[in-house]
Amino acid sequence: MPILWLFLIVSGIAIAGYYIGTARVMRSAGGDRRHMHSLPSYYGGNVAIKAAVPALLLMLVWLLVQPMIVNNSVSALIPDSAIADSSSRGLVLSEVRRAADGMDRALAQGTMDANMANDPQADPDEVTSRLQDAGAIVTSQITQPVLNAAQSYRMQNQRGNQFMSGVVIVLALLGALWGLRGAQADFRARNVVESAVKMLLIGAASIAILTTLGIVLSLVFNTIEFFRLYPASDFFFGTNWAPSFSGRGGSSDLGVLPLLWGTFYISLVALAVAIPIGLFAAVYLSEYASNSVRSVAKPLLEVLAGIPTIVYGLFALLTVGPLLVSVFGRDGLGIMQAGTAVITAGLVMGVMLIPFVSSLSDDIINAVPQAMRDGSYGLGATKSETIRQVVLPAALPGIVGAILLAASRAIGETMIVVLGAGAAARLSLNPFDAMTTVTAKIVSQLTGDADFASPEALVAFALGMTLFVITLALNVFALYIVRKYREQYD
Repeated sequence: MPILWLFLIVSGIAIAGYYIGTARVMRSAGGDRRHMHSLPSYYGGNVAIKAAVPALLLMLVWLLVQPMIVNNSVSALIPDSAIADSSSRGLVLSEVRRAADGMDRALAQGTMDANMANDPQADPDEVTSRLQDAGAIVTSQITQPVLNAAQSYRMQNQRGNQFMSGVVIVLALLGALWGLRGAQADFRARNVVESAVKMLLIGAASIAILTTLGIVLSLVFNTIEFFRLYPASDFFFGTNWAPSFSGRGGSSDLGVLPLLWGTFYISLVALAVAIPIGLFAAVYLSEYASNSVRSVAKPLLEVLAGIPTIVYGLFALLTVGPLLVSVFGRDGLGIMQAGTAVITAGLVMGVMLIPFVSSLSDDIINAVPQAMRDGSYGLGATKSETIRQVVLPAALPGIVGAILLAASRAIGETMIVVLGAGAAARLSLNPFDAMTTVTAKIVSQLTGDADFASPEALVAFALGMTLFVITLALNVFALYIVRKYREQYD
């Protein structure tokens, strides 16, 4: 049974339980709400929660656990002789899953019958032809071990899904019956429902923590695996970035310093553009602009934050790059060789970051109490002196937070760098040279058909972990600065 249908069935049981529970408690109280401990909706909600929550939690856990069990079972069916020297068990399992998905598609389109899909003696060449006719993404030739493993993969998933559907529906019905037992006038339904809602809120608040923990753990484990294959000293102190994937010649040089330098250099250029323009715009909008000008200018400025980064990248590649070449290229000053350079990506990224600085800084400046401005004016200060000596110091923590957000956004940007700065990993002070960043190389290292157990693929996690640690250090440093220089007022 499809997951959507199962979800709709459980939801239908919960909704039906809600109305049945409400009607039952009304009959129990003789139609008089004054005889009930709680409102009728609480009794219906009690039935709906007990019907839906346990069943949906079981379905979620099942969907997480079943793939691991099936993968382990199918992996044991693949003999070592079926794994080529240039491949791995993980890649063969990926091929098995693609073949199984292709069989499902072929059965749905009618290009393959059920007998062929389930027959362990089926001809792999014929199966490959049928899958290709159905438009399935498979290798040029499915081997007999892969075919048998794919058939077992399909059968185990089908049986697991059928069993899950039955268990989830039965659990939803039992939960509804359990809730209906409490549809009595003296039952404390409100306490049960409010406790359930509290647990739901706690669970929602825990998602962010658990997600962060999962991201960190995935980075840590894969980074440890990478350093088992590649020396940490060569990674952190190497000045050459030259990955060479298996079978394409040579050993790889995976020094991170050129990538870190490109990341920080481009980010510094972007912040040099975004901070002054964004901060001056925030001061103007909050202190000088009239309400009519502010109502038009601020939304127009925030439109910049809604433009997709790929559009900024194309703008850098097709407009800003050629414009800079015409000024600094051979026909101009002769110091810029191509449109893809640090200065190109930095300028465009800086324009993208302006609303991150201006909008947040504007809100923080507006939050400064008007009484502080009035007191400054009363002491004889001018408007500019009040802004410099009163408003901006009071808003410093928020402004630093806005700059930090812009810096994090700059460090994590990818598309503008790929299209505007090029892909060269080098250590150079020339802003007119092409460079690249950590994020751009993470994408390139995880794109392609490389063995995921190779250093060239695992290095993406080491790059991500390095960037994570650096960003965390910047956050801690910014927090220290904010706490040290923050102006506190009663």
